[in-house]
Amino acid sequence: MSIEYDEQQIPHVLAVDDNLIDRKLVEKLLKTSSCKVTTAENGMRALEYLGLKENNNHFNGNGTKVNMIITDYCMPGMTGYELLQKIKESSVLKDVPVVIMSSENIPNRINECLEKGAERFMLKPLKLADVKTLRHQLIKC
Repeated sequence: MSIEYDEQQIPHVLAVDDNLIDRKLVEKLLKTSSCKVTTAENGMRALEYLGLKENNNHFNGNGTKVNMIITDYCMPGMTGYELLQKIKESSVLKDVPVVIMSSENIPNRINECLEKGAERFMLKPLKLADVKTLRHQLIKC
């Protein structure tokens, strides 16, 4: 019984990035900070994992609960900004914190993401200190 309880206390983070190296780096940093990590290579896979149907943003109940989503901004098919919009439009997922990462420091892009509901915008490559800040924030939730 205590094992199940302990696993529920570990924050579950969905990391979305089309770049395998960046995805592995984020995964390693999060695991180092005692987070459970699931990765997705693009926005569509992330939505599938979360249980959002592509065409109508309707939650089908088959998604997995996550405590935070961290996504790259610039991805083919669906940007991190578009993923953020879909998550914030979902009645079930709208309260899940979303962190956007980008290697480009573009103030308009950063402001746009924060105005749309992103928890924070971080520059890549992420560092352990960045992830520890996120982990601390997860504990407060």
